[in-house]
Amino acid sequence: MSLQNQNPQPQPQSQQQSQQQSQTQTPIAWRYAGDQVKRWRMRAGISREELGLAAAYAPDTIKSMEQGVRMPTPKLLDAADDLFRAEGLLSAGKQYLRKERFPLRSQEIMDAEAEAVSMWSYEVALIPGLLQTETYARALFKDNCPVVSEDVEKERLRGRLERQKLLTRTPLVACSFVVYEAALHVPMGGRDAQKGQLKHLADMAQLRNVSLQVLPFKRAVSSALSGPIVVMWDAEHVCSGYVSGQSFSEFMSLPEQIGKLTERFGKLRTEALSVEESMSFITGMMEQL
Repeated sequence: MSLQNQNPQPQPQSQQQSQQQSQTQTPIAWRYAGDQVKRWRMRAGISREELGLAAAYAPDTIKSMEQGVRMPTPKLLDAADDLFRAEGLLSAGKQYLRKERFPLRSQEIMDAEAEAVSMWSYEVALIPGLLQTETYARALFKDNCPVVSEDVEKERLRGRLERQKLLTRTPLVACSFVVYEAALHVPMGGRDAQKGQLKHLADMAQLRNVSLQVLPFKRAVSSALSGPIVVMWDAEHVCSGYVSGQSFSEFMSLPEQIGKLTERFGKLRTEALSVEESMSFITGMMEQL
């Protein structure tokens, strides 16, 4: 069953709910610094408009920084420190504020990966990030829409390759991958890159801690089309997971959420080819290229 069939249609979010969601997706340092600016401003009896004039920001921008939706800038903290006579207490926060290397949601996922002792992963349209070749990943990031700078592209590639150390680190992480057939047919980077990616999958499947299964078109179930699934367990048996789409990713840790993900993954793994059949399937595709 698809996610659409299992869940009711989402209701429109209120402005307050949207604001709360934005806040929880930004670094806590942003929220703390912004809250301190707001408290000092209110204590001084100064409006956002007045602070905006001093810092050369629009009142709405000041509001976003105070709420932690946007990072409070060094310019804002210095202007606020002078205006509120905070004697350096606000300016001191500059050293703790920085642009995050990755979005907070991605950072949560990578933190969970770093602690994982077991992982299940299902991908519907792309090769799982942990199993991508450098050529495949580079082509994927280069083709990003909207276009990003070369520096961002290189940073994402470095991050992707760094994460792949999970497959060979000690102690070993037990990894079970299920990949929908469609992902194998995507010639990301060209035909040679596609063939190299298939060979890499076959090589990675030889690792003693890696199980790789292919879900062929003819065995597809509706939940196979609902998007990627990842479930992870740490050494304390704490479970987390996430699902993602074109413009969102959702990190999950509640038992009822994880229960649904594990049930769906179990169904997909049952329908997939066996490990041996999957290797034959991949080898056959390589021979046809």
